[in-house]
Amino acid sequence: MIVNEGIRAREVRLIDQNGNQLGVKSKNEALDIATRVNLDLVLVAPNAKPPVARIMDYGKYKFEQQKKEKEARKNQKVINLKEVRLSPTIEEHDFNTKLRNAVKFLEKGDKVKASIRFRGRAITHKEIGQRVLDRFAEACQEVATVETKPKMEGRSMFLVLAPKNEK
Repeated sequence: MIVNEGIRAREVRLIDQNGNQLGVKSKNEALDIATRVNLDLVLVAPNAKPPVARIMDYGKYKFEQQKKEKEARKNQKVINLKEVRLSPTIEEHDFNTKLRNAVKFLEKGDKVKASIRFRGRAITHKEIGQRVLDRFAEACQEVATVETKPKMEGRSMFLVLAPKNEK
């Protein structure tokens, strides 16, 4: 925003601190009115004909804007994507450990990407990997929903689970 002496327009449509229109005034006249009440002249609509300027406390206005932005950032929810790697020939205990980790991530509010990396000749049996991922998704059913169904990408197959909202 352009303030006080930075305003280049010769005349401006002036709005006072209470929101009342004072009409079209010359820039110098508007600056005099603003300095008389110890406030700033701020250009709020520079593209209007004539440009619109408002009398306000610019420092206070900037502070309020920063406060609003900070509040908005504080209320923002950040969602991370955590990855759990499985193999097509995973044993029961390893599967349960990976499952516990995934459930922990989901309860924290993060998304989980479960991926299976096929090595060597295992890629010829994609259905085994598919079954492992389906079993994984079924086990997480209480705390998560499947966002992306299992699909192949190169030598790996993955699915994405998103946490269920209980609100």
